Amino acid sequence: NGLTARRGLTDIQQTENLLGSVCRAAGYDEIITYSFISPTYYDKIDLPKDSPLRDSLKILNPLGEDTSIMRTTVLPSMLEILTRNYNFRNKSARLYELGRTYFQREDGMADEPKVLSVGGYGDGMDFFVLKGAVQSILDSIRISDAAYEAVRDNPSYHPGRCARILVGSREVGVFGQIHPLVAQNYGADADLYCAELSFDALCAAKGADLQ
Repeated sequence: NGLTARRGLTDIQQTENLLGSVCRAAGYDEIITYSFISPTYYDKIDLPKDSPLRDSLKILNPLGEDTSIMRTTVLPSMLEILTRNYNFRNKSARLYELGRTYFQREDGMADEPKVLSVGGYGDGMDFFVLKGAVQSILDSIRISDAAYEAVRDNPSYHPGRCARILVGSREVGVFGQIHPLVAQNYGADADLYCAELSFDALCAAKGADLQ
């Protein structure tokens, strides 16, 4: 519309704002986490030793081990904040972040794809509540042909409570209950739920009539 055009918001920025407002309307609070992480974060989410996601950009002069690489996944960052809330005795938390991940290119530069992560625990949070939040996100950008497919081989998630989101043949994200052993790695004995949605894939799949 004219107002957003006058403000000079790009289509990408408008979509970012829309997704943020949908998450907030569903009761999720925004968080902002560091892009620098520790290599041990990959172990905490039980990422396989041979996973390509472990091929991270290394910081030349890191302040410490905890900030020595650039993250290729936002899941550890979300789980850190969820469990920090849990350890502060907060009975529930619902959080979201639109954060960047980093992948090295042949030319030595980095691709920086954004990921919309959503997480929560407590206060009635379960697989279907999270699925409802995911569906609201898809609905907001007019993705009407999404399909859900069970995932049993993602070690970060409970094998019976995890699904990937497909739009046609393109996977746009995954969501479900965090594997109890991963939750234990973070010191949480609560059921944790997370979703990871590719912002680029969402933009590519969104309804053509969305202005």
